[in-house]
Amino acid sequence: MPHLLHQLVSNSASKSPDATALKLKSDQLSYSELDSAITAFSSGLIRHGLDRHDRVAVYLPKKFETVISIFGTSKAGCAFVPVNPVLKADQVRYILQDCNVRVLVSSSDRIKLMKEALAECSDLHTIICIDDRLTEDLEFEHITIHHWDDFTNDPVTPCHREIVDTDMASILYTSGSTGKPKGVVLSHRNMVCGANSVSEYLENIPGDRLLAVLPFSFDAGFSQLTTAFRRGACIVMLDYLLPRDVIRTIEREQITGITAVPPLWIQLSQLDISPDAVKSIRYIANTGGAMPVSTLDQLKTKLPGTDIYLMYGLTEAFRSTYLPPCELDDRPTSIGKAIPNAEIMVIREDGSECAPEEPGELVHRGSLVAMGYWNDPEKTAKRFKTLPSRPGGIKIDEIAVFSGDKVKKDKDGYLYFISRSDEMIKTSGYRVSPTEVEEVIYQTGLVSEVAAFAAPHPAIGQAIVVAASPNDTEELDIDGILKTCKQKLPGYMVPAKITGYSSLPKNPNGKLNRKALAEEHKDSFSE
Repeated sequence: MPHLLHQLVSNSASKSPDATALKLKSDQLSYSELDSAITAFSSGLIRHGLDRHDRVAVYLPKKFETVISIFGTSKAGCAFVPVNPVLKADQVRYILQDCNVRVLVSSSDRIKLMKEALAECSDLHTIICIDDRLTEDLEFEHITIHHWDDFTNDPVTPCHREIVDTDMASILYTSGSTGKPKGVVLSHRNMVCGANSVSEYLENIPGDRLLAVLPFSFDAGFSQLTTAFRRGACIVMLDYLLPRDVIRTIEREQITGITAVPPLWIQLSQLDISPDAVKSIRYIANTGGAMPVSTLDQLKTKLPGTDIYLMYGLTEAFRSTYLPPCELDDRPTSIGKAIPNAEIMVIREDGSECAPEEPGELVHRGSLVAMGYWNDPEKTAKRFKTLPSRPGGIKIDEIAVFSGDKVKKDKDGYLYFISRSDEMIKTSGYRVSPTEVEEVIYQTGLVSEVAAFAAPHPAIGQAIVVAASPNDTEELDIDGILKTCKQKLPGYMVPAKITGYSSLPKNPNGKLNRKALAEEHKDSFSE
């Protein structure tokens, strides 16, 4: 049984060395090839003087080298920092400086664009370039550049470092939707337990072919790798440009499982899916926000034999809940119950547990709870707290993650997401969940995407503003949306402003960027 992250690969390589682990377009790597490459990279890190827990950043799109670098860093006893490939120089510099990155793995085109930013990263001493296209002479006073082949082709240095499962394995940066990105520190235990749990309830098998469309810097995207490697399955990597690219890849590669965020599912639900693709897809899973019921209905119609999992997770605990497909018809708006080997509680402000149907904060306890935020004890203390003592047994100060998300639990124990605490709209003395407003608007069939958020208002505190993109028309039917809202919502929940967009802004993980929308509309009702 693997207990360290990189052992997920080596364990599967020992069982099925010739099985395909990774596929990218027409190229593929077997488990034995991937395991050997991981060992070679880890040896390079040790040979170049990296100490235990030193940070190695990987700033690349989905490539073989991306995965090799991540798991090779784990094997060297260092901590990998996957950087979303859509981030720009200033954002990347912030991450590299924030967690004192020592080694950066990237490509020539990215290194050139990052030249000035990298010069300001004083802890960075090594860059590994995965290609040989550095035609211009890049020189840094404190940084040495190595080419991938040179770095990985030297004789392998045996790794004698002691690594235990509570050691730091990674720092995953949040998307920064509520401020500067925070570095969530995850241990080997967090990630391996996550792989065990998710692959168990998704019932992954060696024959699965999982499509990786989410960035590996996103916890749900990285979970695609760990769950596949835990079961010896194949990961098909795709940096898609259009939703149609996803459909084509499903058809060509006979994909059996996909996890994505609501904006992508909304787009995919509006496309035709070939019979061959429908036949191959065993399951799909949603994370990163509520799936609109109208979208869910479309997907159920187009994928009648496919299991649909609704999931909830937060980077601070990797994964938290899932709704079994058999409950979908009865509870289409539920995020389910705790995943295996986790306990999810709904807590009042005084620390006591809420009654059924009573809103409270979602609290996650168990082996998936992260180690805290990198170099930020104040924010760590706010989010990672000691659970109240329970009767009986020995007293243990157990740390749980207090999510900041407002949820409720029904009488059968199923959870329902209400809102992030910092996204709740406080208008006319009422607290309004954006999700509730959005669901009514999705039901009109007039929108493809919608986001509700707050804007300051001199009379009522905050006003409800809605941004939406039209469904199959050039212009948004604002009057039609407003009419439905007035029919189905109480007056205080009716949007004060509705604005049309061709496409709503997304954050680097593909989620709707409510923060950017709120900033754009902050002066909508100024006097």
